[in-house]
Amino acid sequence: MSTSHSEKERYVLEYIRSLNAIEECMEPYKEQKRELRKEFRNNGWLSTDEIRTAVKAYRFMKSELNVDEFYDTYQLLLNKKGKSNAA
Repeated sequence: MSTSHSEKERYVLEYIRSLNAIEECMEPYKEQKRELRKEFRNNGWLSTDEIRTAVKAYRFMKSELNVDEFYDTYQLLLNKKGKSNAA
């Protein structure tokens, strides 16, 4: 099934319009994430590095990997970070 050049252009434009609509809908949530990070930093609850580590841990858990593997990796990262800060 072949599409003509004009059909392809129409699909590209349709895709861009849809993508733009989705991006616009996502923007308030992106702003909420920025505000959340800012709040935790400003209140001294977490440093920027701690927030980054938490985000990495969240992404790791979300990927549905083994929880024991996650814990071992997290401990390894904490120990490595602790050693680099001591230097």
